[in-house]
Amino acid sequence: MKSLRPVFLYERFGVGSPFDPAHKLVTSPVFSPLALGIIRFLLALYTLVTTITILASESLVYHDSKSYLSYFTDLSYIGLVSYFWASSVQTLAFALRGQKGYPLQSWPRVLQLLHLLLLSTIIVFPIIVTAVFWALLASPSTFATRYSAWSNISEHAMNSLFALFEIFLTNVGPSPWSHLVPVFILLVCYLGVAYITHATQGIYTYGFLDPAKEHGLLAAYIVGIAVGYCVVFIIVRSICLFRWWLVARYTSASSEPIQPEALDEWEEVNQPKESSASDV
Repeated sequence: MKSLRPVFLYERFGVGSPFDPAHKLVTSPVFSPLALGIIRFLLALYTLVTTITILASESLVYHDSKSYLSYFTDLSYIGLVSYFWASSVQTLAFALRGQKGYPLQSWPRVLQLLHLLLLSTIIVFPIIVTAVFWALLASPSTFATRYSAWSNISEHAMNSLFALFEIFLTNVGPSPWSHLVPVFILLVCYLGVAYITHATQGIYTYGFLDPAKEHGLLAAYIVGIAVGYCVVFIIVRSICLFRWWLVARYTSASSEPIQPEALDEWEEVNQPKESSASDV
């Protein structure tokens, strides 16, 4: 029975066996696998160049690179970079191999789980970053120079466009409810990063995290972001479900048509099978 436990846990987190049999992670209702792979590669290239440019500017021009990894904006943007590189490679491999599938399908299940968790973060965190920045942090300095305008648009506006591309224009399934807690834990852990940064560098990455300045409002901001996270997660999940239903019912535009009689593995959890040697 012990050997069944990790199998069941993987399935609870959306890692079915076989993994992604309908190839939803690498297909789109409007683009061919090759076109989707190229688009993801271009997004991967743009986000990587943006990250390198911003880091280089902060290091060489503003001499402030030591706090780069202390900002949730930068950390979540690195998540976008990682996801688009990973997904573009898998999608292009699928475009070349066709029915043979893509490499991630045969990789260890822990890597499949990490890919799905990364997907869940990049379709939620960018939207939170965009909402918080334009609601609380934007100022006249946001567009003071060409560099600041470009960097802020790239990290605080286009980031959500990239997330919306995955939500609306690919066949990726809705994040399972089981992802709600681990993704939220990542968000909560950022508070530790913020206060460690204050203890080591003497700065608050975001002014609303300063208890001496905000007093009782600090708790309200933290609770508000937590509630906002849950709302965004639910909305994004609902949109993915609706898009899946719409595509399954009215179109077969993707190269691997989605079968309407079987909900994807994000929604259905297979019953644990008898253990095999590979499961022990």
